[in-house]
Amino acid sequence: MNYPLTGACQCGSVRYQLLSEPKMIVACHCKECQKLSTSAFSITALVNTDQIRFQGEMKEWRRTADSGNINGAMFCPTCGNRIYHFNPDEPDTLKLKPASLTDTRLIKPVAHVWVSEKQDWYQIPEGVAVYDKQP
Repeated sequence: MNYPLTGACQCGSVRYQLLSEPKMIVACHCKECQKLSTSAFSITALVNTDQIRFQGEMKEWRRTADSGNINGAMFCPTCGNRIYHFNPDEPDTLKLKPASLTDTRLIKPVAHVWVSEKQDWYQIPEGVAVYDKQP
């Protein structure tokens, strides 16, 4: 992959540049991510905050996770697309929703988390790390 990669929300009001390779790509099967993605799981790219540049207005929404951590989400106020999630206690990392990238070839999860809540019909590929809950 050649960096930077570009991405945008559905309507194009929020745009970004990913300057380097993510630290990790993870598929989360928790019920909250199933709601978020309206699918069997949500995909997240863990990114250093200094390796991404955003343009455009975003709105914030927060919830408290089972762990007690705050799970914040930044999204486009026009089309509603989630752009990234964050934990305010971990300001150096954000959780990019990488399906918004123009080039999505990097979306290859190396781990599946919260498989204790996964949909029965989904088969996790061989060769990836699997965690019953959050590692």
